[in-house]
Amino acid sequence: MVDQSTVDGQDTMIKVENISAAYHETLVIDGISFQVKDGEFLGIIGPNGAGKTTLLKVMTWVKHPLSGKVMLDGKDISQLSRKEIAQIIAVVAQSTFVPPLFAVEDVVSMGRYAHQKSRWTMTKEDIEAVEQAMERTNTTKFCNRLIGELSGGERQEVIIARALAQKPKILILDEPTANLDIKHQMRILGLTRELVKEQGITAIMVIHDLNLAARFCDRLILLYNKKIYAEGRIEDVITPENLKATYEVEAVVENNALIDSLQVVVLN
Repeated sequence: MVDQSTVDGQDTMIKVENISAAYHETLVIDGISFQVKDGEFLGIIGPNGAGKTTLLKVMTWVKHPLSGKVMLDGKDISQLSRKEIAQIIAVVAQSTFVPPLFAVEDVVSMGRYAHQKSRWTMTKEDIEAVEQAMERTNTTKFCNRLIGELSGGERQEVIIARALAQKPKILILDEPTANLDIKHQMRILGLTRELVKEQGITAIMVIHDLNLAARFCDRLILLYNKKIYAEGRIEDVITPENLKATYEVEAVVENNALIDSLQVVVLN
C-alpha cells in the first residue's frame, strides 16, 4: 500500500481556506479548507453533486468563490495572471476538445504557451520540454499523427503530455480515466504516481473509482453535502461507515494482498 504518512518539512503547494461557491445562488461547496503538500498525490472523492469539479475550478481560478482564499505555492491566486497560474498548475480535464486535424506534436507544444515570450516562437528550451513530455508519456511514436486518429486512451496521454510540457509544480486531474479501458487507466494513474514520486510534482485528482483512488493516492478527501465529510489516510476515509453515510451503499472494505491496497466491494 502507498505510504500514507505526511513527510515533515514539505512545503505547502496549495492551501484552500474556507472556500464557498455557488451556481445561480445555489450553494455547491460551503466552507472548504485543506492543504496539499509538495510531492503529494491527493484524491478527491464523493458522490455525484458533492462539488468535486466545482472545487477544482475554484482551485484553478476558472471559477471565483463567494468567499475564501486559495494560496498557490505561497501566493494568493487572485493576485496572479492566467499565465502565472499556468506556470504553476497544469490541468487535465475530464473532457478536452482538441481540433481533430491538429498533429499530436502541435497539441503537446501548446503546453509551452505559459512560458513563451512570443506565441509563435519555440525556443530550444520549449522544444526540449515538448520532447521530454512526449517521451515520458510514450507518445513520441505517434507525434506526427493527427489527434483525431487516436483512441480515447492515446488522446488522454497526449493531453497529459501537453500538461507536462508546461513544467508545472501542480498537476490537477478531473476524472482522467473516465471512459478509458483498464490498460489506459493503469497507465495514466501509474504515470501520475511516478511523476509524484520521481519528479516531486504535486497531484490532485477527482476520481469516482474508489479502488483506483485507494491504490494510487497518498491521501483522500471525501466530499459530501457541500463539505468535507472525511479527510486523511486511505484506510481512515474509505470505510464501510463512510461509504454508507455518503454513497448510501453497503460495502465491504478489505486489503487486497496481491496489490497491497484497500479494495471496495459494494454489496447493495
